[in-house]
Amino acid sequence: MGSLQQQATDLALPKSWGGGSNCIAAVNVEGSTPESFPSNDNKSSDHDHDPDHEKPGWRKFLSFVGPGFLVSLAYLDPGNLETDMQAGANHGYELLWVVLIGLVFALIIQSLAANLGVSTGKHLSELCKAEYPVLIKYCLWLLAELAVIAADIPEVIGTAFALNILFHVPVWAGVLCTGLSTLLLLSLQRYGIRKLEMLIAVMVFVMAACFFGEMSYVKPPATGVLKGMFVPKLSGQGATGDAIALLGALVMPHNLFLHSALVLSRKVPNSVRGINAACRYFLMESGFALFVAFLINVAVVSVTGTVCLADNLSSEDQDRCSNLTLDSASFMLQHVLGKSSSTLYAVALLASGQSSTITGTYAGQFIMQGFLDLKMKKWVRNLMTRSIAITPSLIVSIIGGSQGAGRLIIGINVYYLSTAFVGWLIHNDLPKVGNVFIGIIVFPLMAIYILSVIYLTFRKDTVVTYIEPDKNDPTAQARMESGLSNLDGSFRADNVPYRQDLADIPLPE
Repeated sequence: MGSLQQQATDLALPKSWGGGSNCIAAVNVEGSTPESFPSNDNKSSDHDHDPDHEKPGWRKFLSFVGPGFLVSLAYLDPGNLETDMQAGANHGYELLWVVLIGLVFALIIQSLAANLGVSTGKHLSELCKAEYPVLIKYCLWLLAELAVIAADIPEVIGTAFALNILFHVPVWAGVLCTGLSTLLLLSLQRYGIRKLEMLIAVMVFVMAACFFGEMSYVKPPATGVLKGMFVPKLSGQGATGDAIALLGALVMPHNLFLHSALVLSRKVPNSVRGINAACRYFLMESGFALFVAFLINVAVVSVTGTVCLADNLSSEDQDRCSNLTLDSASFMLQHVLGKSSSTLYAVALLASGQSSTITGTYAGQFIMQGFLDLKMKKWVRNLMTRSIAITPSLIVSIIGGSQGAGRLIIGINVYYLSTAFVGWLIHNDLPKVGNVFIGIIVFPLMAIYILSVIYLTFRKDTVVTYIEPDKNDPTAQARMESGLSNLDGSFRADNVPYRQDLADIPLPE
């Protein structure tokens, strides 16, 4: 018996034993005994019954493809496209390195969110609800909802602009069409989440085809593009502000809630080996999706940089380039490159806005479900989330038209909003008492926000979201590493709890 236990330990005990890996968490080792652990002679027969060993590597990987493309759309929404166009129009290819660094950090953060969901079986908002006190929980929920609304405004407005360019639909009507079409496209989920993921992936590649087509037409210099990617440089008026705007456009906090929930729609083997493999596959898939997103961002910056920095540009087009928006970009491209270029731009903008509104609605429902645990029908929760997010866009488009809607996209940029406030505070005509009073109100709120971030960063966790392994029983640990849990020694790879509530959002019958 001692030799059998030692043999099992030598064969299956991980090198990281004692390192405190939380991925060990997901299994139940009750009933594990030394007698039940199979010997090395039975190892091959166990693997014959393991479905993971029967699948080729590429088939395993394909079963995890999907969440990364939904997540990548946050970095391809109309707000990002407008920021890219402004950076290209003002500075050419000089700020491409900012996009590269931003998406590298995005991949790291998104992979952490995916690993959180895989290793705990819960998504981020559910864990925040369990971890933090009531007041902090509701503050986090409110901030997350505001993040969804702020990200959704340019998505809805961008889709409305695209419908206006293609079909001459009024902007306010385009906003309503966007809300309705989002709900209809989400209904694909009742036929399986993979159908919705496939639709999103198609939209991403439609965007890529449109912008790559325009880039092949304008032919930006490869040396300039590569130099802009790998040589950091900030020169010219407003370069620092545009660089900060590019990074700000890539900050998508609601995306973390989304990614940690989407990975729960996959059935992951309930073992350290299975969980680590799932984390690895999700990292590869997210890396590929974000690489495609990076190429699209590069194409947008390169096209606008090549067009707006051309020597033969008219004064009218120079004025458009100096104040480029989602709406004016189509007219500029049509005038310089022809009508087909404007059409390609509108199709790409439509794909960007429509697909990103789907993921924004998705993120909103996960946030509401996790923080508040609302007991309502899923389609009602879906409709509520969409209505909350679409209301500001609809009001502004009705009151201000396309010009007012364009300003709203600019207004949600935190950097320009804060600098504009400080500038107004310094140069306004109010009495000094009024300025002091406004400063007393606003700056403490900013300080509270910063202190809250510091608190959340350094606060120690109090809720156990995983099961510590029994370090006094190396055989049980070895069985857990291999996903073996039957007392008769046969193989059974349990699954991390499958979240059917996150994989299906049926509409009313």
